[in-house]
Amino acid sequence: MAGGRTEVEHLDVLVVGAGISGIGAARYLKEHHPGKRFAVLEARAAVGGTWDLFRYPGVRSDSDLHTFGYEFKPWRDHQAIADADRILAYLREAVEENGLGPHIRYHHRVLGAEWSSERARWLVEIERTDTGERLRLSAGWLFSASGYYRYDEGFTPRFEGRERFAGTVVHPQHWPRDLDYADGKVAVIGSGATAVTLVPAMAREAGHVTMVQRTPTYIMPVPRGDALADRLRRVFGDERGHRMARRKNIWKSALVWRFCRRFPKAARGLIRRVTVAQLPAGYPVDEHFSPPYDPWDQRLCAAPDGDFFRAVRSGRASVVTDRIASFTEKGLLLESGREVEADVVVTATGLNLRLFGGVELTVDGAPVRLPDTVAYKGMMLSGVPNLAFAVGYTNTSWTLKVGLLCEHFCRLLEHMDARGYDICVPEPSDPGMPTRPLLDFAAGYVRRSVAELPRQGDRAPWLTSTGYTEDVALLRADRVADPELRFARAAAPVRTEASA
Repeated sequence: MAGGRTEVEHLDVLVVGAGISGIGAARYLKEHHPGKRFAVLEARAAVGGTWDLFRYPGVRSDSDLHTFGYEFKPWRDHQAIADADRILAYLREAVEENGLGPHIRYHHRVLGAEWSSERARWLVEIERTDTGERLRLSAGWLFSASGYYRYDEGFTPRFEGRERFAGTVVHPQHWPRDLDYADGKVAVIGSGATAVTLVPAMAREAGHVTMVQRTPTYIMPVPRGDALADRLRRVFGDERGHRMARRKNIWKSALVWRFCRRFPKAARGLIRRVTVAQLPAGYPVDEHFSPPYDPWDQRLCAAPDGDFFRAVRSGRASVVTDRIASFTEKGLLLESGREVEADVVVTATGLNLRLFGGVELTVDGAPVRLPDTVAYKGMMLSGVPNLAFAVGYTNTSWTLKVGLLCEHFCRLLEHMDARGYDICVPEPSDPGMPTRPLLDFAAGYVRRSVAELPRQGDRAPWLTSTGYTEDVALLRADRVADPELRFARAAAPVRTEASA
């Protein structure tokens, strides 16, 4: 590909993905670098990413939109924990208000990208998903905003006897538009955020919904609205009120997380008391709602206005904690011998991780093996020039980190422009630095794929921060130049500029 003679369009920055991260990156680029040529490539036919893809009942955020939304665009809706259609409308407004539409190219899937140090650019191979046509683009920088899971498939473990089941089996990531479960029996396999969302939503129409979980999850009732945020906007206006509500929720989230991590026994006890209060007297709370791990070893699940518990109290939903032995013609046979009958089985069994959308990367002809790389400031990879990526937080709102990463990326471009650099590559000064997984998180979907992901180091700037306050210092307040970040001009030796 790199040796091709055909002239291709050249861009300064190529953003991959038009979800919440890609739209944010495009807005920051347009705001801070209006003279740069950039495009956002989206494999699907619409913006929105997750929020346009997922169509299962009740799909919503599990973070408040004052922090999950953008810093530059106030969240004005009364729902703080918001339904997908409201989030999607918000994202479309962000595209329209910032004039980003002309920069977005739909039906463009990136297949591979080859870096040439001599030319200081990426040559990117693309497939048109609507026509099958192949084309190429050249870019000075790649910015991956495609998240870290596969959009084309979810994770479903192998279940013995599935072919015997006479009903319908669906995965939330591929929800049929015409699925009819009214007055029927539904079994939801799983206990994560998707299952906790599906159960109360489906219980409104189904005859009964049973959540079949192998391991309990911490579930906390949270207000769907944010009365204080609404008052702040009324008193101080949209812009200032949004900033105040955002700051309030950042600190609230950080305090909850730190309390859970520092005092896990107390946090476990508090969550148990809240759960007991949400359920009927005598309910077996310890059997179904007492995980074997501490709070925030995995993400806590939110139940807006306690909707999950309300569905259980009403009798329209129930929880079973057991292992599935096999499918039967009528439903699920559990290892205890119990059978859960179902007309519809929903496999809310998780996601498959795939960083950079599965794009194959090479640097000067050598393939990039992600497990051999270390993440620099949680946004670049060691030994890989002019590549940035956006991966948000796992313990609070995803977009909080993405905004800081986009700001830092724009500052980095400004630094390079001012000094005439074409190439930027992170390189650890200590090749023997101890490393651990980039996503240091106990969730099953992370554990299944951790060996395929980049690593993180044990010290800054190779240690990936999990806190917003720390990242404000690292990405917003700290200078761009760094002893372990190296710059060069095309066809020139790479050199350090730590003193700039």
